[in-house]
Amino acid sequence: MEIAHGQRMWSTFSRNKTAMAGGVLALLILAVAILAPWISSHDPLEQDPFFRLAGGSEKHWLGTDDFGRDVFSRILWGSRISLLIGGVSVVLGMFLGTAMGMIAGYCGGKTGTLMMRATDVMMCFPDLILAIAVAAALGANLVNLMITIGIVMAPRFARLAHGISLSLKENEYIAAARAVGARGPRIIVRHIFPNIFGDLLVAGTLWVGEAIRLEANLAFIGLGVQPPTPTWGNMAREGIEVLINAPWISVYSGLSILITILSFNMLGDGIRDITDPKLRGA
Repeated sequence: MEIAHGQRMWSTFSRNKTAMAGGVLALLILAVAILAPWISSHDPLEQDPFFRLAGGSEKHWLGTDDFGRDVFSRILWGSRISLLIGGVSVVLGMFLGTAMGMIAGYCGGKTGTLMMRATDVMMCFPDLILAIAVAAALGANLVNLMITIGIVMAPRFARLAHGISLSLKENEYIAAARAVGARGPRIIVRHIFPNIFGDLLVAGTLWVGEAIRLEANLAFIGLGVQPPTPTWGNMAREGIEVLINAPWISVYSGLSILITILSFNMLGDGIRDITDPKLRGA
């Protein structure tokens, strides 16, 4: 049964060519990030004044920046920061938001109402504005940046988990669990969470791209990981100052962000197919 179920899920996913392309791209980007120390041609922090703002060449495939640092190597190492921030911040936001949403949905009452009104207030602000406020309060470093983006992502997961929990708590198996003496925390963890995990996984995959975009936006305005650590966002910002003479700095970092976000969006579409019984024919 499990083998047949897995085969149906894989068949559904493989029929979605867009999702397959997104999955392959995402795996390639992940592999590049992991293997960056071995496949980068230069130290990303090494400066070479003789090749300052040089175009693509045999020595520097994608050119150099204003300090003579190799753009190709900095993009490879920057992928590590972007994927780390994207993945960890989404997991953090999922943990915080899902807990809030499930508690508010199952318990209801004044506690649930208060929690969801707080979520609504946070969602009133554009993601970037809220992220700027939190980042300014916490400070600009890698850990604080992941916490910042996780806080910004949490209301999305809370709203999603709240809506599904409201419908699930009226099901017969929840009433049966209460009848045999199961308490709220056990019902939430054992019965509600497994039934909303598929939706959370789809949303999380899609929102990894949003987290990467948000990190790039914060880095662009100076609230991300600070130089000289390479990130795609601060590379794009540094390239703006020499955009006329050396457009490759901003262009290649911007393309890296675009391709990564696109790959996770396409992958999320395929995961949505295999978690939806109607779409996978289960």
